[in-house]
Amino acid sequence: MKYILTCVGLVFVLFLNAQEVTKEGKIYEVKSEKIFLEGKDVTTTLSLEEKAIIFKEAAAIAEKVKMEAAAKLEAAKVKEVEAKAKLEAETVKAEAVKSEKAAAKLKKEEEKAIKKTDDAAKKLEKEKEKAEKAQKKAEKAQKKAEKALGKQVKLESNLQKAEDKLNKSQQKYEKLKRKGKLSPVDESKWLDKLAKLTEKVQKAKRKI
Repeated sequence: MKYILTCVGLVFVLFLNAQEVTKEGKIYEVKSEKIFLEGKDVTTTLSLEEKAIIFKEAAAIAEKVKMEAAAKLEAAKVKEVEAKAKLEAETVKAEAVKSEKAAAKLKKEEEKAIKKTDDAAKKLEKEKEKAEKAQKKAEKAQKKAEKALGKQVKLESNLQKAEDKLNKSQQKYEKLKRKGKLSPVDESKWLDKLAKLTEKVQKAKRKI
């Protein structure tokens, strides 16, 4: 815009100034439809032909000045358009750079968020696997404990049965002995039987 204003001002100044016309070695100034020679108005002293020639030459000079001014004005407009286009291009470029930086920042943040999510998922998966292993271990230990408990119960049951059998046999032996119904052979058999039952009880106790 400043170029255009400058050129318009230049044209205005040129049109305000007088046009100088050289004729027969004399320099005339044409201003406001008057002809001056060395600062004096000589319009009325010149012939119609001379005035016509001078005015025509002045008009040609004015037209030339006008065309030059128009050319400068057009050049100024072109410069103005170019400057505006350059400014717009720089603005667009700056916005593009800004957008690229923003996009890069956003991408980086997204990648960071994805990594964080992946890390959390991996951690959760590891914790899940750890919990599953712990559960399996606990189940295995429970089964082992149940098996051991079952074995213990069975051993205690076997001991109880052996003790019951020993007690019953002992009572029966003592009853028969009191009544005198045991021969030496029978007594030997009973004692042998009681010894075996006692050994069986001892074995059952050792297993517990």
